[in-house]
Amino acid sequence: MPWRPPGPPHGSICRSDATPPPPPPCARRGAFPDPAQPQEPAISQPLRSVSPEETSPAPLLALITAALEDLKAEDIVTFDLRGRTALADGMVIASGRSARQVGAMADRVERALRQAGQPVSVEGLPQADWVLVDGGDVIVHLFRPEVRTFYNLEKIWARPEPVAPEA
Repeated sequence: MPWRPPGPPHGSICRSDATPPPPPPCARRGAFPDPAQPQEPAISQPLRSVSPEETSPAPLLALITAALEDLKAEDIVTFDLRGRTALADGMVIASGRSARQVGAMADRVERALRQAGQPVSVEGLPQADWVLVDGGDVIVHLFRPEVRTFYNLEKIWARPEPVAPEA
């Protein structure tokens, strides 16, 4: 018997009575909607407007501030960032006297945000010079005093004071 390559029996590919395989779904007729036909809306209920109170970061800022005050954080500053950046709706900056206190504050804030049902991510805990707690809608920066002075985030995020034109 002569050697043949593996596969279908010899001659089945070239047979004229073999039926071709069906085309893939994207090539079938009618797979895409006809632009001439009216389409159902993707959203079944109309969108409603959202009030500023519903998107306010105030409850989370209050929760974070209370957690930081429990651990004697120093110089707690909060910023409302709505309309200024898409990064977050609010920001808290606070200082601790030592790396150990900064780490404890980060742990307390993380637990408080998790209990409130917020997604939480923490960066910088091993050194605890500058710890960032990302709580989704609110970002918390915790510093040792000399590191906070060096980076001066308050100056970056503070609203500029209006300057009167000179006469």
